[in-house]
Amino acid sequence: MTAPVNPAACRRVMAALALLAVSAAPTLAPHAMAQDALAPDAMAPNAPPAPDAAGSGGGTADLAQQLSNPIASLISVPIQQNFDLNIGPQEDGWRSTTNIQPVVPLPINDDWNLISRTILPVVYQEGVTGPGQNQFGLGDVVQSAFFSPREVGETGIIWGAGPAFLLPAATDGALGGKKWGIGPTAVMLKQAGPVTVGVLANQIWSVAGSGSRGDVSQAFVQPFLSYITPSAATFSINAESSYDWKGKQWTVPINVSASQLTSFGDQPVSLGLGGRYYAERPEGGAEWGLRFIVTFLFPAG
Repeated sequence: MTAPVNPAACRRVMAALALLAVSAAPTLAPHAMAQDALAPDAMAPNAPPAPDAAGSGGGTADLAQQLSNPIASLISVPIQQNFDLNIGPQEDGWRSTTNIQPVVPLPINDDWNLISRTILPVVYQEGVTGPGQNQFGLGDVVQSAFFSPREVGETGIIWGAGPAFLLPAATDGALGGKKWGIGPTAVMLKQAGPVTVGVLANQIWSVAGSGSRGDVSQAFVQPFLSYITPSAATFSINAESSYDWKGKQWTVPINVSASQLTSFGDQPVSLGLGGRYYAERPEGGAEWGLRFIVTFLFPAG
């Protein structure tokens, strides 16, 4: 059994939790058909204090009074377990992807934050590249850096922008593209009471790497919507849409998830689960999948 929720920690991370639930959703797009792909990034780098929700008893209202930039004092470490099914030439393959995604906000000055986000995938797959074949190891790493204003303007719109880097860290050719890549990434969102709505987009082009592998040019667009309850439960939906400009192919998983903020002793933790259906996929791509998320939160003392 888990320990009771720490009220102070709950108030401090509730606003950021709504974003983590929808933005901790980047899934690895490995090379199921030996094609180049990358792990699209999805991170809302900043969040305003959550306005008071109906029936909240003042919890989020108190947060709004205390914090003007909650993520600036919050380090988070989401560990996301994804299972994708019905993959490969026979559609009987499956893939397990564990994404380790530390998010570290760094104050630059009184006006700006730099939010570093790393996505390190650990992959095991069977029957994806062919019957009876399996691979295990690291996938390619995506490193993003968002520059975001520390203060929320009168419009209440939060935004961040910066570079995203593709690093060829894969330990198996079937798990990565053997390409270095770079491109822009940006996010825009707004909170209205318990509702958060926004969109993230990026584009990565390969700039170096193995000449035997095709070039990477992939766009990623993720609209997201979440609702957080007074008890710190979050319900969210998003579409992690990616477009391969080289292969002229969309991949569009629709994700629905729920998460709950709790604590183990004094350690705030978000526990979440969800499912997804691929509304559009390449030949041999996954048809549906499951997701489990554990997010460790480290608010400043």
